[in-house]
Amino acid sequence: MSFVQFIDQNADKFIARLGEAVAIPSISGDGTRRPDVFRMSAWLDGQLKGLGVTTKLVDLGKHIMDGQELPLPPAILGKIGNDPKKKTVLVYGHYDVQPANKSDGWDTEPFELVVDKETGRLIGRGSTDDKGPILGWLNVLEAHKTLGIELPVNMRFCFEGMEENGSEGLDDLIRTEVTKGKDSWFDGVDCVCISDNYWLNSRTPCITYGLRGLVYFKLTVSGPSRDLHSGVFGRMVHEPMTDLIQLMSKLVASDGTILVPGVDDMVTAADAEEKQIYEKLDYSIKDVEDAVGAAITLSDDKATVIMGRMRHPSLSLHGIEGAFYGSGAKTVIPASVAGKFSIRIVPPQTPEAIEPLVIQYVEQEFAKLNSKNKLKIENLHDGRPWLADYKHWNYEAARRATEKIYKQSPDLTREGGSIPVTLTFAESLGVNVLLLPMGRGDDGAHSTNEKLDRSNFIEGSKLLGTYLYEVAAATA
Repeated sequence: MSFVQFIDQNADKFIARLGEAVAIPSISGDGTRRPDVFRMSAWLDGQLKGLGVTTKLVDLGKHIMDGQELPLPPAILGKIGNDPKKKTVLVYGHYDVQPANKSDGWDTEPFELVVDKETGRLIGRGSTDDKGPILGWLNVLEAHKTLGIELPVNMRFCFEGMEENGSEGLDDLIRTEVTKGKDSWFDGVDCVCISDNYWLNSRTPCITYGLRGLVYFKLTVSGPSRDLHSGVFGRMVHEPMTDLIQLMSKLVASDGTILVPGVDDMVTAADAEEKQIYEKLDYSIKDVEDAVGAAITLSDDKATVIMGRMRHPSLSLHGIEGAFYGSGAKTVIPASVAGKFSIRIVPPQTPEAIEPLVIQYVEQEFAKLNSKNKLKIENLHDGRPWLADYKHWNYEAARRATEKIYKQSPDLTREGGSIPVTLTFAESLGVNVLLLPMGRGDDGAHSTNEKLDRSNFIEGSKLLGTYLYEVAAATA
């Protein structure tokens, strides 16, 4: 029996195991759930050991969250196979999840995996992000162990429990680990595979070679020592909200053009070969409209819209802190308001290059207002973009594996979002990093009724295993 047949025959058992994983509410952003994140790490560690993986739980120390000191969940490092004649693949995933309550609008209990027989959907928090993909690797390991088949490559694992809350401690762990030479858990790694993203749609599998970075800013304008009554002080004083709205309106045009001088100019236009990649993608204007629930794309040209997400920077306004937003009609002049916005960045942009441009421009625009209020600009957090060589043998292996399992060529995509650890692995290990998604574009990761389709879980498990065989056969 092949490992592919084994996965088919044990599909229900594997879905039951996913149910066990989903049942542990490992929410890293909720301090009251921290014991559950530790419980999830112990469960996953036990599963790996049971499948022949040598593991080590790495203590990442403590951190402060919501004014409380909490222990960080451990990183799980694992290894199986040590054949110098074989390639070595490092796999990354995360076992923590986003918050979820039925009262948020879920149709079912979020931490009980519901198998919808009619649609084939496996509904539950973490099903697609990222417990399903992690268990896909376990399914491959179990198939080989039970059948007595040797794995085609050596495998290394790095699973963390803080991805949904800033991945605290992980970068330091990776950078420290690579300095240990032969004693490093990452010694001899030839490539990295991460399954923590999604197809563009629900039809066509993809492989991903780029991610945008992020710089997240907070602009605070403050004036009076307390909130004021507009009937008493309106048109007598400089109002912080008026200044902030003026500043926020100068950041981005309604057509998406970034108004901060120099930001858009850093990025060169796509050449004919690259533009072809976007033209060929199985993703349409209608797909975008269906995803957002309205016909509001910035252009009717497919490639232009896709490039807006994948290879151009974007600036989005997120909200205003300190402003009146409740029901009713409160006639308040807020004493201090803070506007939040972020810029998604692409190579060759870096946070270090973007931040001074934003600060200089905002300060210049504020000076033009001749306001007596005070301005403060903060960079709340940032991350650099990542771009891989999609002609590398690692990507060729993923493409061939996808064609074998799904009988179609995968789309070649860049994601608009960020997975910071991708760049850390690429730079620290100096090897090619691949994003090989299991789930579909409509899975609703981070949203209510998150799901993973049964077919994506089972076929995706076969894909991960087949990828290992294609890596073994690839000419490095």
